[in-house]
Order: sequence, then C-alpha cells, then structure tokens
Amino acid sequence: MAKMKAVMAAVLVMEKEGVTQAFGVPGAAINPLYAALRERQSISHILARHVEGASHMAEGYTRAAAGNIGVCIGTSGPAGTDMITGLYSASGDSIPILCITGQAPRARLYKEDFQAVDIESISKPVTKWSVTVREPGLVPRAFQQAFHLMRSGRPGPVLIDLPVDVQMAEIEFDIDTYEPLPIYKPAATRKQIEKALEMLAAADKPLIVAGGGIVNADAAGLLVEFAELTGVPVIPTLMGWGTIPDDHPLMAGMCGLQTSHRYGNATLLASDFVLGIGNRWANRHTGSIEVYTKGRKFVHIDIEPTQIGRVFTPDLGIVSDARAALELLLQVARERKAAGRLKDYDRWAERCGERKQLMHRKSHFTETPIKPMRVYEEMNQAFPRDTIYVSTIGLSQIAGAQFLNVFGTRQWINCGQAGPLGWTIPAALGVVAADPTRTVVGLSGDYDFQFLVEELAVGAQFNLPYVQVLVNNSYLGLIRQAQRGFEMDYCVQLAFENQNVSDDNLRSYGVDHQAVVQGLGCKSLRVTDPEKIGAALVEAQAMARKFSVPVVVEVILEKITNIAMGTEIDNINEFEDIDCRHPAGRAGLVAAGLLE
Repeated sequence: MAKMKAVMAAVLVMEKEGVTQAFGVPGAAINPLYAALRERQSISHILARHVEGASHMAEGYTRAAAGNIGVCIGTSGPAGTDMITGLYSASGDSIPILCITGQAPRARLYKEDFQAVDIESISKPVTKWSVTVREPGLVPRAFQQAFHLMRSGRPGPVLIDLPVDVQMAEIEFDIDTYEPLPIYKPAATRKQIEKALEMLAAADKPLIVAGGGIVNADAAGLLVEFAELTGVPVIPTLMGWGTIPDDHPLMAGMCGLQTSHRYGNATLLASDFVLGIGNRWANRHTGSIEVYTKGRKFVHIDIEPTQIGRVFTPDLGIVSDARAALELLLQVARERKAAGRLKDYDRWAERCGERKQLMHRKSHFTETPIKPMRVYEEMNQAFPRDTIYVSTIGLSQIAGAQFLNVFGTRQWINCGQAGPLGWTIPAALGVVAADPTRTVVGLSGDYDFQFLVEELAVGAQFNLPYVQVLVNNSYLGLIRQAQRGFEMDYCVQLAFENQNVSDDNLRSYGVDHQAVVQGLGCKSLRVTDPEKIGAALVEAQAMARKFSVPVVVEVILEKITNIAMGTEIDNINEFEDIDCRHPAGRAGLVAAGLLE
C-alpha cells in the first residue's frame, strides 16, 4: 500500500486500463487531475478549444480502433454541460468514452456556488453511469467500475465528477495489485443459433442486416465469412457500413429513407427473411414498420436485451454480443454444410447483384456551380481504398452515404443517432490522434463546418493532418429541403454580401472560409470548377503530409440541390436524373423483376 492523492490513484488506474490519450480543457476545479497527469507523463493530452469539441474528439478516438476508450476532461459547471452533447452522441451509438469533470468542494455542493452544477443528475439520461464521488477512498474503485461498465454489455459513456477536495485528499492505494474487472458480454446459445439457421433455411430470399454492434465487437471478418459460407447478401446499416466491403459481391447496398442506395431499398423490399445482427432498427433505416416488415420474417440479435422488441417484435430474438453470435453461427453453419444441409442462394444473390449493377443515381454532373454528387464521385477516385471518412449530419452526409465507397470496418465514422452539427471536425481530429498514419477525410456542409470550426486550430497546434472536404451551398440544406413540405424557405439561408470578399461570384456566399481556415493555422483550397475537384483533393493530401496540419478543400456548390430521400423505403423522391443502366430504363428493371 502507498499513500497518495486520490487523483493520482485515478491516473494510475487509467494507466492500468490502457488509457494513453486524453482530450480536454483545464480549469480551477480539475487542476489537481492535471497536476497528476503532468507528474506521470504517461497519458498524452490534447487541448481542445471548446469542451464539447473535446468530447467529440474522445468519440472519434474511440471509434477509430477496437479497444480504444477516449477520455475527455473539463472543469466544473459549464465544462460538464458543454460535454452533454458528446455523451448523448456516444450513448446513442454505443460508444464508450470517459468524461471526467471537476466539481466544487463537497461543502459547497447544492449551495449555488460558482460553477457548481449537479452534473451527475444532468448527465444520467445520456450515460451508462454518472457519479459524483463524495469519498476520496472511492476514487480508484469508481474508475475501475467505470471501465467495467463502459466495456460490458452494450458499450457506452460514463461520467465521473470529482469535487476538488476529494481529488486532493490522501488515500491508501496499491496499484500493483490492481486488475481490471472481467468484462461481461452475453452470448447466444446453440439452441438459439440452430433455430435462427432453421428459419434462414426456410427462406428463399434472405438478407443479413449488419449493424454497428458488429463494428463494436470487432467482428466484421466473421460477418463476411458467414455471408460467404451461406451465400446470403448483406445490407449494412449506416453504423455498420464497411463491415463488408462495398465491392464485395454479397454487399447488397444500404436501405433507408436517406442514407441508402436504390438497389439496397429494392433488395430489402424483395426479401422474405432478415437476420439483423447488432442493429437497432433505426427509423432512418426502416421508415414505417408496416412497409419495412410486410411479407418477411425477422431474427434480431443484439447485445442489449431491451433492444429486442423495442421497435417491433421479431419472430426470434437473441440477446448476444455480435462476435459471440457470429462465431456460433459460423460453427453451426459449417456443420450443416458438411452434412449437405445448407440451402443454395446463388440465384437470389445474383439478382441482388444485378440490382447493384443497374440501379444507380447519377453522379457525373458537369454544371457550374457544382452539383454535390460530382464531389463524391471525385472523392472516390482521389482517395485511397483504406481512407477513413468522418461525417455527422446534413445533405453532405446523406449524399456522401449515397455516393461514396467504403471498403473496411471503421472507415465510415458517423454520428448516427444524435447527429450534432459541429461534430465532424473534432471527431476527425480524434481519429487522427488515434492513428496519424491513416488517410482521414472529414465531410461537412458549411453549417456543420462553422459550428466548431475553432477546433481546426487544435489540428494545427498538435500536428493532426487530415483533409476536410467542405461542400458550401450557403444554406442549411437539409432543413431547407425539409421546409418544402411547409412551402417555405425560412431562416435557413447563410448567404450575405461579404464586403471583404473581392470575387463577385463568391461574395454572396457569405463567410470567407479560406480566410478563417488560414487564420486558424491550417491550409485551404477552393474549387469552383467541377473538372478541378479531383486535382484539388490530390493536392490537399500532399499538403496535409507536408505541413502536418488539416487542409480544407472548399467546393462551391449550387445553392439549391435536393438530395434523394422519401417517406418510405418504397417511396423515395429521387429529384435528380437516375443513372439507370438497364437498356430499357426503369420499365426494364420492373419487367426483369428487379424493381417492384
């Protein structure tokens, strides 16, 4: 046993739990923790410009690689409330991050002291556990419990609030005997898996819906192996995108109201059985349950018991970690194949492949101002196969999901449920901090970009190079498109006459993003010609490597472009021209039975 400050015990526990990186903003009530971090020099720290930004950096860091747990740190009061959005985002997407806040001394709690707020109560709805540690001796055990909870069952965030006098108090603690608590993950039984495979065998047109739980379980390889063994096509959710490469013959496209492919929706509607693994039937994926479920049976496998039946009641529900379920699915399927009991789905898979070849949206537009679809076409060509894309919400993200190509797990890092504006830049910085050698590309519209643009300075200060693609239409594009239902275009324009811009064509776009980016210490390129997008993207990669800072490629778009979306998966408004590759057009798709 050794005598030490409680906050030093907290740092020692974090070391034992594998923490090597933190993001945050120091302050009076959390300075004891920073003093311990400075003394140990074992956990690197990146100084954010906004505490919400620190929480999103922690999210990006966790999402970048299996086993990572991002840590964000702030002082008392507004620092904690600023990080609520990050906790909500992490909670919604099952992402473990540890949020540590300082707090007023215990004697000053509940007395309206300066920057003293009940952050424990505020954060409880968006965390797996939130606690204000009121006894110094509990500090190391609170951190031990935090890591246990973050990693067990459905992953998620935890907040630990530390009164400043608790941090400073001395306790007895023996780090040499400390061990992390065992992680609990529920696992499917053989009987459950056999039942699921029996239901699969009874189907003629089955699909696997692959969710983010497969990413969290680091089980993408098992998913692909199971799909190949059974011959069943895969529809990834937005959070599961990349679990099977886009160019894999059994990757059947994404389904949904917005972030989807035409062929993905058509294939889901043609199916008669769905095996969902690690997914939550999010409404942007399903649309109405009546349309989504009609004419097909469902097996739902998820790590969280309360997810089974939350949206609709499946024909079979299995509570299991995705890796454990896939391992057993593979084992039983191999046994059935050896016994000649696996059904042949080759013809069904061929039909899914035909849709994938023939049902595309047009992307090669040559107009000026630039149509956004052309940007993603050029991104596919300019960036390497292992590029990691980071995006949050808006028409930029929706169109990105419709047109980009993703070839590996954790190569599409997206805030799926919360979708807060401003998330992209700090999350991308967190991804780069996790692995500075990878090609990381952020994707933002102008409003998402402006929300936390100051975090670009963090990338300049700490040499976190990546390419930020900024598609600028000077609008709140998604909200403008939604307002069509109200026959209005109200309070969504970002345009104004910027008197500091000399170019007549750009002055009406308002904010001079190049000037802002350069003022924050980063590099910037601007593109107005669709034929020059590709060259700018290639140049930006070289600049990021040379200067080791974020490089922003701003593409000036036409101000109004409606992106394909609809009210149901069988009722998508395409708005723009369809790149229908069937010689007889849409009628040919219908006649061939590829489109209902």
